[in-house]
Amino acid sequence: MTDTPAYTPPKVWTWEKESGGRFASINRPIAGPTHDKELPVGRHPLQLYSLATPNGVKVTVMLEELLAAGHTGAEYDAWLIRINEGDQFGSGFVGVNPNSKIPALMDRSGPTPIRVFESGAILLHLADKFGAFIPTDATRAECLSWLMWLMGSAPYLGGGFGHFYAYAPEKWEYPINRYAMEVKRQLDVLDRRLAESEYLAGSDYTIADMATWPWYGGVVKGLMYGAGEFLDGPSYKNIVRWGDQISQRPAVKRGIMVNRAWGEPAGQLPERHEASDFDTKTADKLPAAAE
Repeated sequence: MTDTPAYTPPKVWTWEKESGGRFASINRPIAGPTHDKELPVGRHPLQLYSLATPNGVKVTVMLEELLAAGHTGAEYDAWLIRINEGDQFGSGFVGVNPNSKIPALMDRSGPTPIRVFESGAILLHLADKFGAFIPTDATRAECLSWLMWLMGSAPYLGGGFGHFYAYAPEKWEYPINRYAMEVKRQLDVLDRRLAESEYLAGSDYTIADMATWPWYGGVVKGLMYGAGEFLDGPSYKNIVRWGDQISQRPAVKRGIMVNRAWGEPAGQLPERHEASDFDTKTADKLPAAAE
């Protein structure tokens, strides 16, 4: 029982700016830019505007994997978009992604720049562009199926469970239980697949794994929302095996550092413009770190 009165929805919903818990300031019921601000452009063919959230990590891991595989055309500039400061609502960013969400990519390798937004679309664009990390045989359908599974499932983990468990202004039993049940169902789906297959699409590591690992690999290890114990993450042994395998890849270790602006300074590379930046421009080596 609770003393909180039942909520009766109004006939017409109106925006209450003061509600929303953590990150409330970046949520609004309208689209479009709030201010004029052009995006920087570096010298490489690919320009990424992002932040090292799970959705951002998908793409930086993919880019680092492409470079590690010898695809020199995948050289990129990664620019930091600070969503807590509203960078995603600048006119330049909205021009690349009208949805005002990271990541966003401008492919300037051809005569006409191509914008690509939504992380799954970026992964697919890069995979097809370079002919890498996506099957060309019958398992392509399996890869795309798991990629789309992730794109449809992750909002329940992030915007649903993550919000109510970690970020909402109060803990409410009903939404936490509702989303925890769905997340655990999704974890079971994933764990069962990985019991029969080394990777999601089969024996090869693909964009489906790159997309799914930052979300579900992270939550079972307790790296997201502090919910590993709550969700009994270690019990999903196949996800743990798969996640540990991916996390040991050198390109993945680099990819998770890019556009990261929190945590251990040595693991933060707020902007990435050259491969050498991993050795010389992490946060612990920047001038501000010595002050």
